[in-house]
Amino acid sequence: MCYLDSKRIEVRRMTVLIVEDDEMILDGLNYSLMQEGYDVLSVSDAAGAKSLLAEGRQIDICLLDVMLPDGNGFDICSLIREKSDVPILFLTACDDEVSTVRALETGADDYIAKPFRIRELLARMNAILRRIGRGGQRENSIVAVGENQVNLQTGKVYRGNEEVILTAMEYKLLLVFINNRGRILSRSQILNQIWDEAGDFVNDNTLSVYIKRLRNKLSDTEGQQLIQTVRGAGYRLN
Repeated sequence: MCYLDSKRIEVRRMTVLIVEDDEMILDGLNYSLMQEGYDVLSVSDAAGAKSLLAEGRQIDICLLDVMLPDGNGFDICSLIREKSDVPILFLTACDDEVSTVRALETGADDYIAKPFRIRELLARMNAILRRIGRGGQRENSIVAVGENQVNLQTGKVYRGNEEVILTAMEYKLLLVFINNRGRILSRSQILNQIWDEAGDFVNDNTLSVYIKRLRNKLSDTEGQQLIQTVRGAGYRLN
């Protein structure tokens, strides 16, 4: 993953910071991300992360574990957000609503539950980087969905001055539609992007429930359905 700096006319590899205390996961991420062309900075605890951040190294995206031996990823996320708008993706051991909502409210851009597939993680990282621009500055952290305003930085949705309360899974589903706006997504494509590896939440039946809830919460004052059903093909957010 690299891009051209037009002022210096040279290639700079993008740098990812990984804060993860599981040695096997950390080694796997180091190898896979280096294979994808990233420069990797990795630490296994909060102290190491704070020390590295204090050095002022240029970082393009962060992967943060929630539970660390000497702290937690939420505190690291808050520390990063005090000085930087760099994209942050949480690696969560359990995809419970409290942890994921807290991660988003702390300033995370997305999260993925362990155990995860590396291809899904890479897809999520690429989606975040496309959305904010490769230079690390967000092109637009507010996205309009009908009469709703989605703040991609805080993970909150508003209609006018009133907050639209979404569950963690509803917000996750909304991000899938936003990242594929205008495209028809089959049910299997959606499930592949929001699938909980433990199989506790999402199957073909519960997907219908989540889409129905999300439609109802996002519907505008005229009752227009923003997530459209394309018969025989799937769903599309216009």
